[in-house]
Amino acid sequence: MNLPFSLALSSPWVLFALPLMLLPLLVSLQRRQGYPSLMDVAPDSISRGVDIALHTAGVVAIGALLAGIGGLYLKGQTVERVGEGAHVVLLLDRSSSMDDTFAGSRPGEGEASKSAAARDLLRDFVTRRPHDRFGVAAFSTMPMHVLPITSHKDAVLGAVDAIARPGLAYTNVGLGLSLALSMQEMDPTPASRAIVLVSDGAGVIDRRVQEKLRAQIAKRPINLYWLYIRTAGAPGIFDPPGADVPDTPQALPERHLNLFFQSLKVPYRAFEAENPQAVADAITEIDKLERNPIRYQERIPERPLSAWAYAIAVAALLPLLLAKLFEVRLEGSAVRTTSVAPDARRAEPARKLQEAA
Repeated sequence: MNLPFSLALSSPWVLFALPLMLLPLLVSLQRRQGYPSLMDVAPDSISRGVDIALHTAGVVAIGALLAGIGGLYLKGQTVERVGEGAHVVLLLDRSSSMDDTFAGSRPGEGEASKSAAARDLLRDFVTRRPHDRFGVAAFSTMPMHVLPITSHKDAVLGAVDAIARPGLAYTNVGLGLSLALSMQEMDPTPASRAIVLVSDGAGVIDRRVQEKLRAQIAKRPINLYWLYIRTAGAPGIFDPPGADVPDTPQALPERHLNLFFQSLKVPYRAFEAENPQAVADAITEIDKLERNPIRYQERIPERPLSAWAYAIAVAALLPLLLAKLFEVRLEGSAVRTTSVAPDARRAEPARKLQEAA
């Protein structure tokens, strides 16, 4: 049952008992006693005010009790808020090479893999951005839709934790990026948008996939960040090729992926990280760059109000109880007035003469 001001009742049958609220106005709250005429007594505004207050307290007490019994609650609603942030899709590399350390070997005692280091830093990134909405996608040989864009941070953190699970196979970044762009297209809300690609390598992107990516980005411009977790000894994405290395996507896939991103004509930054501290610095820099005004919808859950209704009822019943305890009862101490009939007054002298005789 809906009421004004976003209020509702879980048991609307109590509305049939609302006429009970009129009882304090129709019935005296105190004992009625006989008094002599009060016509010569000046009007007492204080007593009149106390009487009105007691009747009002009775009405409030009954209404609050009915609200508590009926399960009064504040309905859930969606509120628009303004903050700083963006809609971010985290595109995570799930290839088996992410299970290695930055030195390119299997983690030993006290060593962290690249995926574990990225997981811890991404968790901190998500936690310190309260107004952002995050989606999570992953890729290896094929892309994986992990979590749609949402404001539920617990779900996002759970999806980020999955990056530390054992990796799968190879690195197909082209299809992963296409999936991330599709996730942004499915989100209709207006906001600044970004994709954060976390990968320790790249593969050759097919020409048809490149054209598809260009078409997707043309529909909705987006900020693109590539956090390249570089293994020791691997070619850098900014380094020019050596004299004996052909400058081709097959020989230097990371370098040519960086060049492809630069050709997309969207805001793009690449970060090269060779250790956990460099990864942390890159994520901090991304955090600073994505600070645009954002309007977002916040869902406020239902809020039960029965406890408040019972508290109001107790507060209203307390003055009624005190008034009843301090009520003055005129019984033995009351002055009684007796009326004598005229015939009895005329017979009084004869009675006295008889007694004297």
